[in-house]
Amino acid sequence: MEPVTTAEQYAYALSAFDTARIYRNRGEPGVGLSLEELRRRTVVTFDNDEPNSWFAGYVRLRPDLTDLWPLPAGLTLTLDSASPFGDPYSEPDPDCTEGELDHMVSVLGPLALNASWDYGWRGLAESKDCGVQLCANSVWTRQIAEPSPGEFGVWVSLGARVAWTTEGENWLRDSGLLLGEPQQGW
Repeated sequence: MEPVTTAEQYAYALSAFDTARIYRNRGEPGVGLSLEELRRRTVVTFDNDEPNSWFAGYVRLRPDLTDLWPLPAGLTLTLDSASPFGDPYSEPDPDCTEGELDHMVSVLGPLALNASWDYGWRGLAESKDCGVQLCANSVWTRQIAEPSPGEFGVWVSLGARVAWTTEGENWLRDSGLLLGEPQQGW
């Protein structure tokens, strides 16, 4: 899941999540004031007693925090792990079912979700980087997905070693998929 960037996303997250992680990755104007407000409302617990220039903490999600959005640049809030979602640093779950993926997408609503399925395509030689990337409420830009509420996309990769070969081009033609222009990275 991607960071919660808008007040609408935060309000929606309250329906399915209890906690989140907050990260300060650089000093920007307004960061200190936002952190003090979170402390004042007693909803944040930091990993370290004395936060330094880069820190992380836990935030209890409550409806009265909606007025803090948008958070200042330099503060990032990501939803905490909750089954079956995992967290931003968890390993992919090879046993995740199609039903669980459908449930995740429906619960996320306007929140951004990037889900990847890595596997070799039937009928093509084994290669690296084959798979599908689903971006819900985000867009693919230069090898990363960026939040963009209301935007959806599915990216298909045949793998760098196969994509531009005759074999790959024939596979695409025969698949019947209507694809847009190739993107860097996918």
